[in-house]
Amino acid sequence: MIDPALWRDTASTLCVAGLGALMAWGLGLPAYLLTGPALAVSLAGLFGLRMQIAPLARDAAFIVIGIGIGATVTPETTAAMLRWPLAFVVLAVMLWAIMWACARLLRLGFGFDRDSAILASAPGHLSFVIGLSAEAGVDALRVTLVQAVRLLALTLIVPVIARLMGVEIPPNPLSGQGVLGWAAFAALAGVSLILGLGLRRARVPAALLIGAMLVSGLGHGAGVVAGGVAPWLGATCLVALGALIGTRFSGVTFAQLGACLGAGLAVTAMATLISGAVALAVAGYLGLDPVTVLAAFAPGGFETMIALGAVLGGQAGFVAAAHVVRLMILTVLIPAMLGRRSRA
Repeated sequence: MIDPALWRDTASTLCVAGLGALMAWGLGLPAYLLTGPALAVSLAGLFGLRMQIAPLARDAAFIVIGIGIGATVTPETTAAMLRWPLAFVVLAVMLWAIMWACARLLRLGFGFDRDSAILASAPGHLSFVIGLSAEAGVDALRVTLVQAVRLLALTLIVPVIARLMGVEIPPNPLSGQGVLGWAAFAALAGVSLILGLGLRRARVPAALLIGAMLVSGLGHGAGVVAGGVAPWLGATCLVALGALIGTRFSGVTFAQLGACLGAGLAVTAMATLISGAVALAVAGYLGLDPVTVLAAFAPGGFETMIALGAVLGGQAGFVAAAHVVRLMILTVLIPAMLGRRSRA
């Protein structure tokens, strides 16, 4: 059933996001198709505007982004696969270190109780964290706001770090070399939708995005199809993804944000320092591209970091695999730390 109010809100949200992208482009911000909309929609929500994206529009954007990212896959980009397992072991240790350090920071510096500190320090898996917050009986809004600040801050920070490292950031990485014909695009989108819905039933995170990446990556890697998505379509979907990040602040007041802003920024800084140091060490030891490992280890939103990895020119397969593994680790690590604390 079509909800006219929902689609009106979606249209207004995308308009705000588009204006944000234009302003970010004018200011010369890196990855402006993501950072500008995320910041503009966040501010609009804080000022009381109803910002939301219809699930159908969100899912369509994920399929297009997945197809565009999959178009970057070549046989050369998978050459480092044999070195990935060691990187994932280091990733697991890094996630524990981030949660331990950030939880202590929140307890000692911001007065969080033990369970709230653990949940707010989790570097990802937001929907899972919110569900656990309700079960643990903690202040779910406080935990959610700290997590939302982390997501927005990392979306803005990672491109800046990449630029400081001298990385040339293309405005729209989803177009690739050439553009897919509409028949090939429609075929990829149809197969991606079928696979994505199957993955969703299996409770795979960001199922439509992962499904589209797999279908497009296999098609491009096998030489069956060639080219990325149309530039205007890729840009629109990246703007929609940036808007989706900002919608987390819809309905939040400045007073509520102010009460959690310091904690959110502190957690973001701690997590960024740890993940950045570990990423550079892993890249140097395993001979991987530093920008790829930085995007793969960044403790930001699942879909956003995968898309941002493509924007930064990283190896799409490694970045996506790392973030899937990150969610799998957190699914076990967060309840384990909560249970251990409760027994203590």
